[in-house]
Amino acid sequence: MKIALFKESRAGETRVALTPDAVKPLVAEGWEVLVQRGAGELSHFNDASYEAVGATIVDAPTGELNLRVNPPTLPEVALLPEGSTHLSFLSPLLAQDVVKALNDRRVTVLSFDLLPRISRAQYMDALSSQATVSGYRAALKGASHFDRFFPLLTTAAGTIRPAKVLVMGVGVAGLQAISTAKRLGAKVRAYDVRSAAKEEAESAGAVFVKLAVTADAAGGYARELTDDERLAQQAALLSEVANSDVVITTAAVPGRKSPILVTTVMVEAMGEGSLVIDMAADGGGNCELTKVGEVVEHDGVRIVGMSNPPAEMGASASFMYANNVLKLLALFGSKGQLAPDWNDEVVIGVTVARDGAINHAPTAEALGLTHVAIVPEAKESA
Repeated sequence: MKIALFKESRAGETRVALTPDAVKPLVAEGWEVLVQRGAGELSHFNDASYEAVGATIVDAPTGELNLRVNPPTLPEVALLPEGSTHLSFLSPLLAQDVVKALNDRRVTVLSFDLLPRISRAQYMDALSSQATVSGYRAALKGASHFDRFFPLLTTAAGTIRPAKVLVMGVGVAGLQAISTAKRLGAKVRAYDVRSAAKEEAESAGAVFVKLAVTADAAGGYARELTDDERLAQQAALLSEVANSDVVITTAAVPGRKSPILVTTVMVEAMGEGSLVIDMAADGGGNCELTKVGEVVEHDGVRIVGMSNPPAEMGASASFMYANNVLKLLALFGSKGQLAPDWNDEVVIGVTVARDGAINHAPTAEALGLTHVAIVPEAKESA
């Protein structure tokens, strides 16, 4: 069977879904890999490097398995073979027209952002791998935009105090932002609505900000705050934000609008020359004043809306994403053949649609279509 690797069409995207190192074992297993010309150039993987490991370079690849980082456009969907399989960061609730078009062509639709958050799936968790890149870039973005030093410096010209950095959201991206800012010498504080995040934040080198408002849910995850809780949270965070030189917000929610953590009032309470680095700008932003891809100045404070942070490090981000792809594909086939294990909860979890039916309940509801759950065969026979 053929794997089609596409060049990303999203503006500013540098990543590619498979690196040459990832293509090599697929070819050895018996897959025929067709790579769109120039697919890896922006992440420094040229066509020759793909050919060297057994791939074929073509202008318009088509295969039984189609791989991307971002969702295809509607014209790109129209070129996919009917009944084929598609894998990307689809975010189906935000790309309903694409999902419908794929489903109309009876394409099996797989989306990385639906991967079950279980231990066994960690090796294929592309959300986490790309969040690692985003958190790292967010801290570097803060250091590069801040017009003062991050570390404490004692010089002949005087002593310079370290920058005070507040990281909001202690997930994978937040922990990487904490670690990076700490390595750069900043004094780092961190906040999360999950009380369980305290130990993780402290292990990364931050002082944890504990407020009365928490939103702990089962499995260590966070539930959505009520309106009253959100107002109480924002009031309690005002002084923390005001006392920070750089605020890095990392609360991105796949497939949903990013929650507002930093209000205009908070920004106006910050000191002249302070920064807000909004890593969640693509989802609407964690700051009320954020504009995606832009640097907005308000009352002497600059708000940096990061657009597609992983694309700022295309080579490493592609390397990590490609490894996640290989781990996930192992559940969908081997020896050059697609043979999904429909009894596997990971396989079921990432599947948005198959055989012309929508299998992801929220997507079916959003499209106004019947939800057809995938029932493991073992349960059917029982």
